[in-house]
Amino acid sequence: MRLKNPAASEVLTRRAAYEGLLQLAGARVLELGCGTAELTREIAGSAPGVSITALEVDHIQHRKNLAIRDLPNVAFGLGCAEAIPAPDVGFDVVLMLLSLHHVPVQAMDRALLEIHRVLRPGGLAYFEEPVFDGEYSEVMRIFHDERLVRERAFLALERVVAAGVMELVVEKFFLAPRRYADWTEFERSVREKTHTEHQLTDAQWAAVKARFMRSMTRAGALFMQPMRVDLLRRLAA
Repeated sequence: MRLKNPAASEVLTRRAAYEGLLQLAGARVLELGCGTAELTREIAGSAPGVSITALEVDHIQHRKNLAIRDLPNVAFGLGCAEAIPAPDVGFDVVLMLLSLHHVPVQAMDRALLEIHRVLRPGGLAYFEEPVFDGEYSEVMRIFHDERLVRERAFLALERVVAAGVMELVVEKFFLAPRRYADWTEFERSVREKTHTEHQLTDAQWAAVKARFMRSMTRAGALFMQPMRVDLLRRLAA
C-alpha cells in the first residue's frame, strides 16, 4: 500500500472511479459521512434495487438531509463511523468518500473495526481519500492543513490490512478535476461547509486568494486533485 503515487495521471470523476470497482445494483449499502447526499442521490438513482443507509455526524447537515423526500430507497441517520448504529453483517458495501480523515485520529482503528462488524463476510469497504499533494492542497493548507490527518487515515488502513482483519482488493490512484468559475465560488464553498467552521483572518483570506488566483484563467480555475481509493474486503472466515 502506498500513501501517494506522483506518477498517477488518469483523470476520473468520482462516479467513474467507484463504478469501475463496485457492483452496486441490488446491494445493501452503508454510506458513512454522506454530507449533502450528492453521492447518495447519485447511487440511489443509478443502481437498480440498491438500498442505502446514509449516516452523517454533522447535526446541521443531518437535519437538512431529513427534509429530502424523493429518495424512497434511502434511510438517513445520525451516526459516526466509530460507533455505527447498525446490526452486525447488515451490509454488502460500506462507502467512505473523503470522510475517513475526518474521524478523530484516536478513533480511526475503532471505525475500521466497526466497518468490519457491519459488513457481511466477503463484503467490500470503499475508501476514497484525497492525497495531500498538488496545487489545490497548497491553496487549502494556508488555513486548513490536513496533511497529518490524511497520513493517519492511511496508516489506519494499513494496520487493518496488516492485522488480517480485512484484505486489500485494489489500491487505485487518479486525478479528480475540481473546477471553480471564479474566486467568489471558491470562497463560498469554504464558508458554507457546516462540518468545519473556518475562521480566517483578513490576512489569511488575502493569502488564499493570491494563491488561488495563480490558477485562474478566463475559463475559471481548474485543479487536478490527486486521489487514492483503497478497496478492502471482509474475509469470509
